[in-house]
Amino acid sequence: MAQEQVQEHVISLNGIVKRFYIGKPNELEILHGINLEVERGEFVSIVGESGSGKSTLMNIIGALDRPTEGEYRLQGKNIGEAKDRELSSIRNQEIGFVFQTYNLIPRTTALENVELPMLYGKMKKTERRERARELLELVGMKERMLHKPEELSGGQKQRTAIARAMANDPSIILADEPTGALDSETSRRIMDIFHRLHREQGKTIVLITHSTELAQETDRVVKISDGRILAE
Repeated sequence: MAQEQVQEHVISLNGIVKRFYIGKPNELEILHGINLEVERGEFVSIVGESGSGKSTLMNIIGALDRPTEGEYRLQGKNIGEAKDRELSSIRNQEIGFVFQTYNLIPRTTALENVELPMLYGKMKKTERRERARELLELVGMKERMLHKPEELSGGQKQRTAIARAMANDPSIILADEPTGALDSETSRRIMDIFHRLHREQGKTIVLITHSTELAQETDRVVKISDGRILAE
């Protein structure tokens, strides 16, 4: 029974503090004791202005950075105790990242971009290719899968990035300002894809945004300001 209790929260942050330039005159504390839990299958948004600490928090949730103090458990695993190699595996297998800047690799097609996480995951080439095609079709990129990023619009790049985030079938999708560089109509399409992944595939989605309008579409809104959670 206790095992089930641990697994109920896929993300559990307890007293998370993050400091930079530790021990130097310009030491800076960005996060001041963050407590946050996200349940399996939730669609949560973390809302804050620029400089609120939301990107620092996202880096910790995504295991891209470690907290200075406090405990972070992902799927019941204490991330603070994980070795670097284990963290790489977690980022590759358990979390799908979607960034505002797309982070696609130039000079490679949309299809090859989506295949990349599966390549690191040691999946066979034929399986990789088939899954990448299926994912691009899922996000409405069937006709553009052989195009390179420079030949794609912002919305098409972001749809490719979402397909890539889904490559290894992660249980969590972490989206950092995914519509920040897009017009309102394209933003709508991108949000519709997230809703579909949440509804039809049961993905846990954490959306980092400065837009209260977008946040209101999610199950739960967490507001952050000056490195502290203000309200839910």
